Amino acid sequence: QVHLVESGGGLVQAGGSLRLSCAASGNTFTLGYIGWYRQPPGKQRELVATILSRGSTNYADSVKGRFTISIDNAPNTVSLQMNSLQPEDTAVYLCNADIIDCSGLKCVTSNYWGQGTQVTVST
Repeated sequence: QVHLVESGGGLVQAGGSLRLSCAASGNTFTLGYIGWYRQPPGKQRELVATILSRGSTNYADSVKGRFTISIDNAPNTVSLQMNSLQPEDTAVYLCNADIIDCSGLKCVTSNYWGQGTQVTVST
């Protein structure tokens, strides 16, 4: 079983920065892709940024130039650096990942979600 644990959320003033981390733990596995999503209050979940194991990235237009997704030096950890935060960035931020498990006779890819971390940006 694999677990995704997000950390780094909190309350920040507009214009401030936060750094979120998503750490995957469990049995031996390989990360396929990791994505950060967010769900603002009363709204649908939306994609924020994704990164593949080889490092290619993708961002929502609303966060381009302000957010950076990266693979950390810590094992199986991906971070989301969020700068110039605005009140509209307020949401629960969730980590999503494809985990590739080759411990059996064949490799199996499974998708996991973390429980989320709250980010609140005040005016």
